[in-house]
Amino acid sequence: MTAFDQQHLSQITASTPAWRRSEMEAAYRVFTALDEPTGAAEDWRYVQFDHTFSELEPVAEAGAPLEPGPFVASLTERSGHVLIVDGRILEHESEVARVRRLNDLDVDPGFPALVPVDHNKLTAAHAAFSTDGVSVEVEPGAVMDTPLVVEVQATIPGTVSFPHVRVRIGDDAEGSVLVAYRSADGARLLMVPRIDLEVGDGGRLRFLSVQSIDHAATAVVHQRATLGRDSTSRIGEIGLGGRLGRLDLGVSLVGDGSSSEVVGLYFGEGDQTLDYRMVIDHQGRSTTSDVFLKGAVEDDAQSVFTGLLRIEKDAARTSTFETNRNLVLSENAKAHSVPNLEILCNDVICGHASSVGPLEPEHLYYLRSRGLTVERAERLLIRGFFQEVIDRLPIRGLEEPVSDEVFRRFVTAQAEGRVA
Repeated sequence: MTAFDQQHLSQITASTPAWRRSEMEAAYRVFTALDEPTGAAEDWRYVQFDHTFSELEPVAEAGAPLEPGPFVASLTERSGHVLIVDGRILEHESEVARVRRLNDLDVDPGFPALVPVDHNKLTAAHAAFSTDGVSVEVEPGAVMDTPLVVEVQATIPGTVSFPHVRVRIGDDAEGSVLVAYRSADGARLLMVPRIDLEVGDGGRLRFLSVQSIDHAATAVVHQRATLGRDSTSRIGEIGLGGRLGRLDLGVSLVGDGSSSEVVGLYFGEGDQTLDYRMVIDHQGRSTTSDVFLKGAVEDDAQSVFTGLLRIEKDAARTSTFETNRNLVLSENAKAHSVPNLEILCNDVICGHASSVGPLEPEHLYYLRSRGLTVERAERLLIRGFFQEVIDRLPIRGLEEPVSDEVFRRFVTAQAEGRVA
């Protein structure tokens, strides 16, 4: 018998606001009707999801917070801090944004439901069993010069947690948010965060997530953004951790003249799977988007990228492009890259590009001809490959720790003979 049953639901809804109870009960019915994710479904193709809710326990009480990791520690200037441990909000404060716990609100704060409850069993579970969350609002016209840092941690083996972050950037406002995911060393657990991002007319959002959970853990992140008229979003992703690290990202360019950029990098080692599913949906007229992801895999790791650029029938004068480049550094490593276009109107500019392969032999030959050893030439190419993404990250200050971690992984594998 699963711990995520009607009895558990009744226990947790007793301490949640009234406006959330009906949502949770409706979501529970969807949760019980859906099957566990498997690779047989197209949306989970290439991925082995090895958790079931029958083997996991809900979090009874948050564990002890972890020490700040190198990525959070590198940001010395910030506009506020939120700490979420095992799905519970332990700290929340900001000098610029209005930051509140959802459980402290007597009425629904009015954020749109950006992730459909029936998207999969995990989204239904989040909607049914998430008992805490944080609301971040930047008032119209306000400017957040430094990032709000949101630490999302999981600490208790054998559990599943449902962190929830809602961010709203008001009209003509500017906001910057960093979300850093971490988990306890060696803890096999499941983290199912939900991130809702809403940018008002003329608003500007810079958002970066750093996923560096332990290799024993799994994170399945559902993240959605909706953009108003003439608004912009720059969304970044750094994927380093997890036995399975999955980002399910959707960006809806609803308002005319809105623009979105998605940039990211990932580096898998051991038996990791780093999985990226993206849908960029152009609904308004004269909208633009650019997706640019680079990744590398070594040992027995694999990466997955499936990206869909959808241009709706009224989205005339859209300009959009997506790029996914992958380095396969070991014989048993794999990279899957599946870019797609769905174009429902004329008068658009769009395209995609992807590549999967080893380091370029011609580039290695050139560097060796200039006197470099094989090892130094490979290291130089790895640095150059990722630097293009690092330079485009939407939040500054993380360049050095990100570059150091990526380079450390490759140099260690190279020294141990784990790369071809």
